[in-house]
Amino acid sequence: MTPSEQEDPTTRLLKAGTWRGDRALLLCGGIAGPLFVAAFLIQGAMRPNYNPLRHSISTLELGSEFGWIQSLSFLVAGVLTLAFAVGVRRVLRPEMRSIWGPVLIGLWAVGLLGAGIFATDPDIGYPPRTPYPIQASVSGILHNLSAGLGFPALVAACLVFARWYATRRERGWAFYSAVSGVILLVAVILASYAFPRAFPRTEGLGAFGGLSQRLAVVCGWSWLTALAIHLLMKRSATRAR
Repeated sequence: MTPSEQEDPTTRLLKAGTWRGDRALLLCGGIAGPLFVAAFLIQGAMRPNYNPLRHSISTLELGSEFGWIQSLSFLVAGVLTLAFAVGVRRVLRPEMRSIWGPVLIGLWAVGLLGAGIFATDPDIGYPPRTPYPIQASVSGILHNLSAGLGFPALVAACLVFARWYATRRERGWAFYSAVSGVILLVAVILASYAFPRAFPRTEGLGAFGGLSQRLAVVCGWSWLTALAIHLLMKRSATRAR
């Protein structure tokens, strides 16, 4: 008899339940990014006086009666990503001794939750007729701190997984994770250059702050979504064996 045939029904049920739980958690990571990206792309295209090339994703929380949609998008993405971080830890625990990878993904999720709870301050030109200079609010400061936590954590997560995959000689994933981390870091720096409140820049690179931020967000979410799909396929293959 094979080991699986020797297992009692209770053990098999527990293993099946564990698999379904792991799969659900990993699926959360697979859908969080596409939902978030679709939400800000649709809103940006439909919002009057909003320029996606110039204005940040967070300012979609402002300037409309539908600003709550972007706040909800941050919160939903944060909850789904937090669940995904738990799933990553559970699935990779036998192979990845360090907890830093899942923890950093969890910190990105915490940053998203903070961005949804605390609305950002207005940007130059949006919402329309915003008085200048823009006065920083407590909510805006906390929103920026959330972003300051989330983006560096996601960059670090890419690099941690790049190193881990490199030690396992999975060169494709090591390279993809490293490149994603570098692109994300550069795009975040460019976006940070464009959005300072004290000395706003509306020309040169400053005119494309929204584009730089979107590059960072899409790059980060693409990596997380690909990681979720990769781990789902890996977990399915392990279970089949």
